Amino acid sequence: MASVNSELNPLGQKSEYKDEYDASLLFPIARDESWKLSGHDRNAVTFYGTDIWNGYEISWLNPKGKPVVYMAEFHIPADSPYLIESKSFKLYLNSFNQSKFENKDSVIQRMQTDLSQVAGGDVRVILHEVDAQFPKPPEAHCIDHLDVEIHTYQPDASLLKTAAGNYQGWIKSHLLKSNCPVTGQPDWGSLYIYYEGQKIDESSLLAYIVSLRQHQGFHEQCVEQVFHDLTKHCQPSKLTVYARYVRRGGLDINPFRSSSPEEQAVNFALTRQ
Repeated sequence: MASVNSELNPLGQKSEYKDEYDASLLFPIARDESWKLSGHDRNAVTFYGTDIWNGYEISWLNPKGKPVVYMAEFHIPADSPYLIESKSFKLYLNSFNQSKFENKDSVIQRMQTDLSQVAGGDVRVILHEVDAQFPKPPEAHCIDHLDVEIHTYQPDASLLKTAAGNYQGWIKSHLLKSNCPVTGQPDWGSLYIYYEGQKIDESSLLAYIVSLRQHQGFHEQCVEQVFHDLTKHCQPSKLTVYARYVRRGGLDINPFRSSSPEEQAVNFALTRQ
């Protein structure tokens, strides 16, 4: 399989925007690749989850040539061997624009088949009317107000400290930022953490989240890194890490990782997404 820096990778290259269906535009990247570059083992900690992509620019033609417009929700299992490079995903979705399809179900089936084949796992596709409403986010304690002195902008798990007492509930921060490992473009997001166990020192957690600011990693790898580091350094009895990244090119990516296979991601949306 081609690597992140492969000449086949559409990231950072001038692209022809095809408007007729073409599944070959999709570009898979092995999930282990970013981990190998960092020298860490992705499988050192057990987690479950999914990557939810929201597509806001989904359109095709009906049999009479009239445009049809939807929003799409894509669920890619975290245990699939490949993630899908985001620019190739956008190019693939744009390729539906001038192609005729019989109905919505035929589009869903086509997308599910193509995306599952590239990811190496069963991808679920849901199409929504453009005026559909997202669920509300969970009530969470925001730690962004803390007056924290920052010294590093590369991931540093040693920053994480525990405190006296126990904690159970959601914690959030809107200060998540990382960089694309190929183009260096910034990826902005909000991080939601459900945590049960010995209390985390909130200042140390915020400093740790900010330490990802100059990290070069795909959205999925960044969330998994946070999950790994919290698991190893704080040893919670239950943990979920969920990032809601700001959209780019009509797509937002929202990786969800949990210690429990029963936990399911709710596809809520934040104002800036």
